[in-house]
Order: sequence, then structure tokens, then C-alpha cells
Amino acid sequence: MDIRVVACDIFGTTVDWYTGVAAQVAALLPEVDPGEFAARWRGEYAPSMDRVRTGEREWAYLDTLHRESLDGLLAGRPVDEPTRDRLVRAWHTLPAWPDSVPGLTRISAAHTTAALSNGGFALLTNLVKKAGLPFDCVLSAELAQAYKPDAAVYHRAAALLDVEPSQILMVAAHKWDLDGARAAGLRTAFVHRPREKGPRQEADRPEDVTADLHATDFEDLAGQLGSR
Repeated sequence: MDIRVVACDIFGTTVDWYTGVAAQVAALLPEVDPGEFAARWRGEYAPSMDRVRTGEREWAYLDTLHRESLDGLLAGRPVDEPTRDRLVRAWHTLPAWPDSVPGLTRISAAHTTAALSNGGFALLTNLVKKAGLPFDCVLSAELAQAYKPDAAVYHRAAALLDVEPSQILMVAAHKWDLDGARAAGLRTAFVHRPREKGPRQEADRPEDVTADLHATDFEDLAGQLGSR
């Protein structure tokens, strides 16, 4: 494969959203089960973006969608505005998986690395900086005014980096993302994250995912790409 760019999904693939969000929910909403709440909130992720993708509602970046979903989950609860705002910002501060930084550091020695996520540009900039992720650039779906798996997001990334779609390797822990990337002409790599959704839900399994490469983590992927 002639890979020039390794583009990585963020939530669940590169960072541990479940642990990060649940910890901040526990601090701000002590009356709820933090893991269950985090999972329910994440469960609203795809439906909220689908409403944008289908034209049911106008474009809105992810912080807005997270806030709308949060308000729905908190319906009837006396939670003040500052607390709700802090909860939305929880998605800006999430821990990297232990292998993400060393693996991406190795990969970036020979490839351009990019964060390619449905997160807003400000969210991704904050998250990447705080997690210490060694990306060369941040490519938010906000730049395409669309959400993955819409082909416009993947094609916008290729255009901005001046490469062919087939020269991008899309790395994700999610079947839906890799299916969308492959349909848009990108190469794909699946990274298995069995703990992505916490202890109560099963993550995507390798045997259910079609991809050019399958890896156990970013260190494994770096090795498969020939990175030292």
C-alpha cells in the first residue's frame, strides 16, 4: 500500500472516552451511576449525528449535539448551567490509551499522522494537546460540515492534505467508520479496543470487521507499517 497519511479516529480508538467521561460524571453528578450515564450519553452520539446527516436538522458541531443529548438525559434533574457546561467539556479532556502515544510516535516518524474525528475543531485541539498525542494535524468533521461516515469527511481530509484517498490509512476501532472510509476509497486499519465501551457493553470484534490491517493496538500497527 502506498500510504502517505495515517488518519486516526479519536473517541474510543485513540482515547478512552468511557473512563474519562465516567470519572468526570462521578465528580459532577454523584447521584447517578457514572459508567451507566457515560454509556447512555455515548449512545446518543450516532443518532444525534444522523439527524444532521439526513437533513433532519441543520449543521451543528459536536459540543452542541452533546449538550442537547445531555439535556435530554438530565430531564427533570435540577442540574445548573455551569455543571452542564462542565459536563460537555468533559469530552475535551480524555485519557489516551497507554499504547497511543508511543505507537503514534513511531508511526509519525515515517508517515504524516492526523486526527480525523467527528469532534469539533476546538474540542480536538484541546483533547490532543491535553492527552499529549503526537499528531501532525487535526482534521475535524467540522471542516467538511458533515459527519463520518459521510464520504465528504474522508474526501475533505484527502483534499486538505493533497493526497489521493487511497493514500490515507484510516485507523479506527469501529466497523461503521472503517466501512465508510473504505467506501470513500481509503485504506483501513482496525484497532481492537475490547474495553472501549466499559464492562457492560461489547466493543466491535475483529472477526466482524473488514479492513486492510488488523492490530491489537497502536504499537502493533506501527510494527505492521514498518515503523521502528
